[in-house]
Amino acid sequence: MARTDHKLELRRRRHARVRRRVHGSAERPRLAVFRSNKHISAQLIDDDAGRTMAAASSVENVLRDAGGGNVEAARAVGALVATRAKDAGITTVVFDRGGFAYHGRVAALADAARAEGLEF
Repeated sequence: MARTDHKLELRRRRHARVRRRVHGSAERPRLAVFRSNKHISAQLIDDDAGRTMAAASSVENVLRDAGGGNVEAARAVGALVATRAKDAGITTVVFDRGGFAYHGRVAALADAARAEGLEF
């Protein structure tokens, strides 16, 4: 098994452990974060209905200037997803770090979302 395959498998196991406990609903959706080397994205997911209620990503044209894989881009994505959540009538969420460590870009996204008014 290649080194990157092993690291991916470990992250998937961590994510599965988190997902056993974290469940999103229409009243309190799951704020799921995905981080790649170049970009970061976040979605608000209603697991009961199986649909995404709001999303933001550093790939979007609105956030292209913030860079992609840095902390500033993560803050911009967090603020944007929180704004879109408010527009959708969502105030509280459960946080799903996606198997990533709560540090750096993941923590910056969460802090920016909290600063914009999302509660978790």
